[in-house]
Amino acid sequence: MKSQNRIQILGINFFNGTEQMVVNILVQHGGLLVVPAGPALVNIREDADYYRSLRHADITIPDSGYMSLLWNLTHRKKINRLSGLEFIKAFVNDRAVQNAPGILLVDPNENESIKNKDFLISKEFKAEAIGSYLAPIYGKKKVEDEVLLAKIEIEKPAFILVNIGGGTQEKLGLFLKENLSYKPAIICTGAAIAFLTGAQANIPDWGVKAYLGWFFRCLHQPKIFIPRYLKAFPLAAMMLKHGANNPGQQRSPLPA
Repeated sequence: MKSQNRIQILGINFFNGTEQMVVNILVQHGGLLVVPAGPALVNIREDADYYRSLRHADITIPDSGYMSLLWNLTHRKKINRLSGLEFIKAFVNDRAVQNAPGILLVDPNENESIKNKDFLISKEFKAEAIGSYLAPIYGKKKVEDEVLLAKIEIEKPAFILVNIGGGTQEKLGLFLKENLSYKPAIICTGAAIAFLTGAQANIPDWGVKAYLGWFFRCLHQPKIFIPRYLKAFPLAAMMLKHGANNPGQQRSPLPA
C-alpha cells in the first residue's frame, strides 16, 4: 500500500482513501482488514494482543467518526473517515467479489448465519460458493481456532467475512493471517453486515455521512451502546498526548 494512502494514529497505520479502493486491494491482493471502533481503541494500552492485531493488519479502516474528527481538528494532513458500513456495501455490490470462487461467513450464531447467507444470495452471490462457520465463544486473551484454520485450508475461500465481536475478531483474523498457507482476504467488520440484514439498527446514508451511526445504535439498543460509547471519551486525551505515536503498554500493578 502506498504511503500516501496511510496516516499513522496512535502507532496504527490507518487507510486514507475510499471504500472502493479498499475493495480493489482485497480482490487483487487479499490481506487482513480490521475496523476498530472508538471504544475499542481506548483499550490498546491494556490489550497487547488486540493492539498487535491492529498494527499487523494489512488495512485498518478509520471507522471511528470520533477519532477521525479529533485527528482532523488537530492535524494539517486530514484523514478521510471510512465507515465499516459503507465499506461492506461496496464489498457486497462488487462484481468481482460476487463472482469469487468462495466466501466463508464466520458468524456468532445460527440465526445470523442464515440471515447473512440469505442476504449475500440476494446480492447475486452463488449459494454454493458461500460457506458457513459458527464461531465458539473465544477467551478474552489469546484467540486461536485450529478447527476454523483447518476448514479454511480445505475449502480455500477467497474471502473470509468475520462477523463476531470487536476486540476478538481482530485477534482471530491475525491468527488466521499468520497461520494460513495462502493469502485470502480476511475481513473483520463485525456487525457491519447486520445493519444490512436488519439484525442491527437501520442507519440511513445521511446518518453515516454525518458521523451519527453511534446515535442510531444508541436509540436501537440504549442499554448496550450508551455505556459502550461513553467509554470512548478517554480517546481524546490519548490522541492529544500521543498523536501519531505508539502510546505504549501500561504496566500491570505490582501485587500487594
